[in-house]
Amino acid sequence: MVRVLPEGRLSYGMQLPIQSQSRIYAEEWEADAGAEDLVEVARAADRAGFAYVACCDHVAIPRAYAKAMGTVWYDPVATLAYLAAATEKVQLLTHVAVLGLRHPLALAKQYATLDHLSGGRLILGVGAGHVEAEFDAVGADFAGRGAVLDESIDAMRAALGPEEYPAHAGERYAFGELGQRPRPARQQVPIWVGGSSHAAVRRAALRGDGWLPQGDPRDRLPAQIAKLKRLREEAGVEAPIEIGAIVESLYVGDAAWDVGDRTLAGKPEVLAESLRAYGEMGVHQIQVRFRSRSRSELTDQMAAFAAEVAPHLNQ
Repeated sequence: MVRVLPEGRLSYGMQLPIQSQSRIYAEEWEADAGAEDLVEVARAADRAGFAYVACCDHVAIPRAYAKAMGTVWYDPVATLAYLAAATEKVQLLTHVAVLGLRHPLALAKQYATLDHLSGGRLILGVGAGHVEAEFDAVGADFAGRGAVLDESIDAMRAALGPEEYPAHAGERYAFGELGQRPRPARQQVPIWVGGSSHAAVRRAALRGDGWLPQGDPRDRLPAQIAKLKRLREEAGVEAPIEIGAIVESLYVGDAAWDVGDRTLAGKPEVLAESLRAYGEMGVHQIQVRFRSRSRSELTDQMAAFAAEVAPHLNQ
């Protein structure tokens, strides 16, 4: 198991704005934001002690889905490499890379280079994907994407290990005697598995260094964590696994505008008390998202969270 978070503490990270503009959650100001804004948010996360910044993965969005999903989805490798040069410590997470859309050896070349250039800051979050038209467009197997992902994880783990000539022999992919350099800076790139279906939880239990649930509410998460641990124990996997959660939208302090009734807002100590419940469930890292009307309000919220909320997460 590849551990990347401080043991015994509840860490926090965030999916970046701008790079993913699903209309389900994107703020209005993001539509006109660009590279400079993205860099400043990533630098704010770096300064504020965020464990990671994350980037999504979609190749193309069908017109029928665009009303809800939008069509703005930055490429994760290019985006995280760009931000690696602008930051120093924050980890770089794909949440999540859809491995079935690409050959694992080609992916390994990209992500090994990213980890090498960033000084070992890549966390490879992976998932099965859900947009069938994307798979059809690139000639990938949508119906069999679960099995493809299982083998892709195994192939990527081999290809992102320390060996210059990685080897994998499976039903769909086989390679060996093919050298790839540069190697990742880490001895082994951590792989966090995303998804909340039974198949995804089982995949995380058997193959993951971490689990990235997709929006499980508080009342469902404990049972999911128990299932994950049970499946891992039944398979004889003794290594610990780093468990995540996507928390409610946040606003630190009393908002002077309507942040929505689903937003957790108020005094820092109140927010911290509420968020500590995730740690009590067995969660190791929370992914946070802040309501904001501008880049400056977002970075102010990030700084306030780090200074006033985060110190109370592990009391």
